[in-house]
Amino acid sequence: MHLINQCCFAVRGTALGLITTIMLVGNVLSQPQYPERLLNQKGTFSRAAATALGEPFQGLVTSEGRIEGLFPLQSTGVSTGKVRQAAEHFLATLNTEELSRTHFAIDDPEWRDWSNVDVGIFPRRGISLEEMNSQQKAAAWDLLEASLSKKGLEQTRAIMRTEQTLLELNDEPIRYGEEKYYLTMMGNLSVDNPWGWQLDGHHLVINFFVLGDQVVMTPAFWGGEPVVAQSGLYAGNTIMQPEQDLGLALMQSLNNAQQVQASLGSEKDSNFPMAAANADNRVIDYQGLSATDMSSAQKLALLDLIEIYVGNLTPTHAEVTMATISQHLDSTYFAWQGKAEDDSVFYYRVHSPVIMIEFDHQNPVGTTMINPAGTPTRDHIHAIVRTPNGNDYGKDLLAQHLAAKH
Repeated sequence: MHLINQCCFAVRGTALGLITTIMLVGNVLSQPQYPERLLNQKGTFSRAAATALGEPFQGLVTSEGRIEGLFPLQSTGVSTGKVRQAAEHFLATLNTEELSRTHFAIDDPEWRDWSNVDVGIFPRRGISLEEMNSQQKAAAWDLLEASLSKKGLEQTRAIMRTEQTLLELNDEPIRYGEEKYYLTMMGNLSVDNPWGWQLDGHHLVINFFVLGDQVVMTPAFWGGEPVVAQSGLYAGNTIMQPEQDLGLALMQSLNNAQQVQASLGSEKDSNFPMAAANADNRVIDYQGLSATDMSSAQKLALLDLIEIYVGNLTPTHAEVTMATISQHLDSTYFAWQGKAEDDSVFYYRVHSPVIMIEFDHQNPVGTTMINPAGTPTRDHIHAIVRTPNGNDYGKDLLAQHLAAKH
């Protein structure tokens, strides 16, 4: 009996040891799934976002301060009914748990809690396309289709495809993937009261505010890497070429004196600091060449450049927005950093009281295996569109609505 007990104990001990070994191996195997360098970066971006959210929203302004009265409450005559119906349909596909992490108040800080970096180093709220079932995914794309133009919808898809290429190049599924884009809804959907939605993910952030038939689609971040996919599932996928080429064409159309006035510097050897994530309250003064010093043809080229970005909205709402921008054309400036050769890398900014657009060729991040590290390349583009003077996220319209209501 004693011998049997010893044998049983030995077997039991061996089994426990085996279980312990399996658990340890499991732990070891699980750790590399989130490398320490990514966790550290995640903490850095979380702290930066927390700091920015701790600042009351003021909006992008110049050093002269905010200009009031630029965004009146008014009817545009352009229906938002299809967008609202698509949003209602999407919300109806969510279960209680999904709804709780996707739907927020109209003035929730969630509006401002976005980033253009990958999901591996900046966690998102809401529900991602990756998590959605087929019905939810179809409803989400219906919402995007109702809100965006054909060009805007295709650009959205193309930017998402760049994430598939980054996944293939880097083999980091924590960071990259075609459907790692998160949708949240703000406010109770209504014909008369404010509401909106946000799409948040790597190189693609759309904030879409609705009040009656007025729409504000800023901040909006558009970009990607690689700009041209050389291999993989989406070989040939290309993004942001009109935004690049029309900006360069405008700069090249300027005479020498105009180019000197527009230029912030002839060298472009690093990323230009932009009013992207965590920069809602940035102070940026007008720089560069005023539209008042442009010829009629150059002014039209400037409007064409602006329309490439605004044209991601449905045509009717884009027309309303462009009408407002045109009213302030003489207060619009065009600034340029870098050279203006056909193959140059560069930064440019279009800035007026009612719109600011920034475009930048960036250093490679996920494509260092095909692009030289630390050198800006045409294969990595960032672009941000904002509404200065307090109307990003439609906040100026929202404030007026709440003041009138109460």
